[in-house]
Amino acid sequence: MISFVVPVHNEGESLVTLHEELSRVVDSQALGDVEFLFIDDGSGDDTWDVILKLAGADPRVHAIRFRRNFGKAAALTAGFESALGEIVFTLDGDLQDDPAEIPRFLEKLDQGLDVVSGWKRRRYDPWHKVGPSRIFNAMVSSLTGCRLHDHNCGFKVYRRQVLAEVGIYGELHRFVPVLAHARGFRVGEIEVHHRPRQFGSSKYGVTRMLKGLLDLLTVRFLTRFSQRPLHVLGGMGMVLLLLGGIGLVYLAFVWLIGDGPIGHRPLLVYASTLVGVGSQFFCLGILAELVTSYSIRAEDTFSISDRISPRTGPSAEKTEGPR
Repeated sequence: MISFVVPVHNEGESLVTLHEELSRVVDSQALGDVEFLFIDDGSGDDTWDVILKLAGADPRVHAIRFRRNFGKAAALTAGFESALGEIVFTLDGDLQDDPAEIPRFLEKLDQGLDVVSGWKRRRYDPWHKVGPSRIFNAMVSSLTGCRLHDHNCGFKVYRRQVLAEVGIYGELHRFVPVLAHARGFRVGEIEVHHRPRQFGSSKYGVTRMLKGLLDLLTVRFLTRFSQRPLHVLGGMGMVLLLLGGIGLVYLAFVWLIGDGPIGHRPLLVYASTLVGVGSQFFCLGILAELVTSYSIRAEDTFSISDRISPRTGPSAEKTEGPR
């Protein structure tokens, strides 16, 4: 089965058209069993009423309704948990993602990939969104090693195994390919057709860029140091301790040779502060290691691609489910 997870917020005007386009592609390509899973993220318009009508006319339509707006990451998480398919698509409900690209996603996925992300090379968005987005994408690719042209594109397809291992919260939904890449999954992209928005307005403003930078730091930490926090916190602490220690040793030498009092020197305050802050960072790293050792699960430390079971002989048990 293939699941199409569509988070929506105040997209009542576009859902009928989106459902028609999805159904047309699914039926023309004979994709077999599918489900269309809409997640209403606390819409204030008639989005839920439209979904109810679609579900009454098409048994493939399933839906979840939030009590209020919890954000796209929460909507996707609810969708991933409810989706039944071995292959899961995500796309936005504003009609800017073209369902006609679905067969190309599946072709790319069949080339041995676990995640395929869309790349909106030509975007029908204002310049003040396109420019910062390209800079942001370049930063993400450089810092994480997951080199995609468009990390923000909501049009993606995943194998079930990816979603079973990668958890998202906050605003980390745009970094699922990055988190999957960090666990060894194979990530690729295809260029997709991006369409102008027909109804409503964009839900994202200038603050999204600032939040994205903070989320990038979070992802950087999660992918590099989530299992060894002492390496980053303790490392920072040791650097500060070293700098503060050098300052204190210098002041002690000055005092020993009788080159005047040292109590009034600013260096004494700076060096003492560095030693104090460095000690706190080091202790914090040790506490983080203790928390990690108690909370981490064994399966969080690795990701299995294939297995040969001793009970069944040489037959391989694939973790990749066929489409």
